[in-house]
Amino acid sequence: MTLTPTKTIELSNKQAEYVRNATHRWNFKIGATQCGKTHLDTLFLIPDRIIERIGKPGLVFIVGVSKGTIQRNVIEPLQELWGDLVSDISTDNTATMFGEKVYCIGAENIGMVRKFRGPRVKYLYIDEVVDINREVFELLKSRLSFEYSLGEGSGNPQGKNHWFKKFLESDADIYVQKYTIFDNPFLPKKYVEDLCKEYQGTVYYNRYILGQWCNAEGLIFQQIANDYKRYIAKKIQLNSVISIGIDWGGNKSKHSITATKISRSFNSIQCLKSDTMKATGSNTKQVFRWIINFIKEIQDLYGTVSFIFADSAEQVLNNSLQGELQSNGIDLIVQDSLKIAIKDRIELWNRLFNLEKISFIDNQTQTIIEALQTALFDETAKDDRWIDDGETSDIDSLDSFNYSFEFWADEISYSLREVA
Repeated sequence: MTLTPTKTIELSNKQAEYVRNATHRWNFKIGATQCGKTHLDTLFLIPDRIIERIGKPGLVFIVGVSKGTIQRNVIEPLQELWGDLVSDISTDNTATMFGEKVYCIGAENIGMVRKFRGPRVKYLYIDEVVDINREVFELLKSRLSFEYSLGEGSGNPQGKNHWFKKFLESDADIYVQKYTIFDNPFLPKKYVEDLCKEYQGTVYYNRYILGQWCNAEGLIFQQIANDYKRYIAKKIQLNSVISIGIDWGGNKSKHSITATKISRSFNSIQCLKSDTMKATGSNTKQVFRWIINFIKEIQDLYGTVSFIFADSAEQVLNNSLQGELQSNGIDLIVQDSLKIAIKDRIELWNRLFNLEKISFIDNQTQTIIEALQTALFDETAKDDRWIDDGETSDIDSLDSFNYSFEFWADEISYSLREVA
């Protein structure tokens, strides 16, 4: 089968080098963001690998962090280049690509992957390979048992002790190509400059700009730790939605509440007020009164509160709070927090700080400012996260702060890329 993409696209020297050398059992491109790694896969490698194995025994797999990321990062770019030769992912987690049935599995769906313990795999492509579940990788790795079986993928580096880095350094038949952002000659100069600014001074500069495996150490948010006054609001942010986040405390922690303004263009946030209350010795009546007074104060000073997100792990408290709000004439629905991954919070917040798209109302947000100033990377953890020992920093405030705007995290992230 001979195919021609709907668009003519030039390869960089780095991409051409990969095409020449990626002839091993395992082939990976690891390095900076936006350096053309996945684009080469959708333009050339995935179609070529699938087509050359048509008619041969075995299954074809495309694996990603989730089914949604596979659709966004792999399927849609393939469709843009190859049109109807690539279908969407159907309800049975398969797609048709170049006449071949392809299993598209999110790595969070370990149960689905376990169903394929028996069948052998002829081609395995892994999107964001460093971020997928290790068990999923190990299960599928053992299925590449044909002479012509091949696995490949791309990803961004993380910590030096990451399990996938250890696999790359093993004695398996592996070809690895490393990328920096400067290896992509097709990116506009200003875009590269803005992206460097976005990650400057953080561990993500080493990983996403220079493509280095780098451990996260020390203070997480050095920007506000070094100069918190830089982020004190000079004026109230307009054209915004007000949202409140609540984290319920336990025996060794505190209740925490934070009110945040999210701009309707999603390119900035402003923390209006934060507060904490000891959980030990406080009954629910006292806690609910404290929350209601907080909400009323925010509405008196800044206008209508549109959303409340509370810790999804405490459904009884959330349901009880809903009743208290109604009894006090507050027409709001208590929604569950999403609890996005700590590593994703850290990256997004650092970007907000670097681009100065986050601000705090002076003398009203001391609890969250102090929590951000003192948050430390947990250097013993396998992924990027803060120390959560009940002593090092105020994790409860970090949680309520996150809940107050995490619902819009994707929109904020995309908007920051445009305003960088």
